[in-house]
Amino acid sequence: MFSGRRAVAIVIFPFIFLLDQRYRQDRYLLNHENIHIRQAAEMLVVPFYIWYGIEFLIRYLQYKKFRQAYLNISFEREAYRNEKNLHYLKNRKLWAFRKYV
Repeated sequence: MFSGRRAVAIVIFPFIFLLDQRYRQDRYLLNHENIHIRQAAEMLVVPFYIWYGIEFLIRYLQYKKFRQAYLNISFEREAYRNEKNLHYLKNRKLWAFRKYV
């Protein structure tokens, strides 16, 4: 997840790495990253990262801007749109990211 112009957290399955410890209490950020953990788990991890990378390249060619490409990756669209719903993962359907492609 990005804050301003830099990343503040990253998921390397099954861990969430925070680049600044003050985000440990940010429930929305942690929910965002936990959505990514669920996405990766349901895709058996490696295919998630392959898809993520390929989709980023496609979006970068489409938008020609790093941030816009990143924000339009289907996994990110799902996570950003649902990060403030702290009950989202309890009700999330399998492969829900597909509706954001």
